[in-house]
Amino acid sequence: MSEGTLYDKVWDRHKVTELPTGQDQLFVGLHLVHEVTSPQAFGMLKER
Repeated sequence: MSEGTLYDKVWDRHKVTELPTGQDQLFVGLHLVHEVTSPQAFGMLKER
């Protein structure tokens, strides 16, 4: 059996690269949309 916690295994499978800041960039294949908070969230992303 491979080593590492379940958390580590999931993280490693979704890690795309390590950024120059030392942070990991992850691939997320699921976006949950909620009718109340999504417009604000997408508005904030659009402003970036």
